[in-house]
Amino acid sequence: MPLRSSQDVVRVRQRVRDLAVQLGFSLVDQTKLVTAASELGRNTVDYGRGGDARIEVVSGSGGEGIRVTFEDQGPGIPDVELALRDGYTTGGGLGMGLGGARRLVSEMAIESTLDEGTRITVTKWKRA
Repeated sequence: MPLRSSQDVVRVRQRVRDLAVQLGFSLVDQTKLVTAASELGRNTVDYGRGGDARIEVVSGSGGEGIRVTFEDQGPGIPDVELALRDGYTTGGGLGMGLGGARRLVSEMAIESTLDEGTRITVTKWKRA
């Protein structure tokens, strides 16, 4: 799904919520995943100069889950570990975005290359 505007972020959030409902995620886990997707989608638009999101249902030894991949060709993240620290921001926000998103999901992977872009993949597993 394209991520070029705040309306695109809303569409990604809705698609993630719809899948979470279909898979029977608890309301709490739906909210966590949608919140993480919203934050990462907004970052893709605001800092990555737009990009794309891929949403997929995945299966693993722990059952079913939802994986969302955000990809852009923006400036990249110079120091991923620093960017994950609470309070760090390059914008005007609270600096809770990446670290907060990481706490809301089961798994998070970040690949970023300066001047080439960033790919962030998050997975939330459905708890039994």
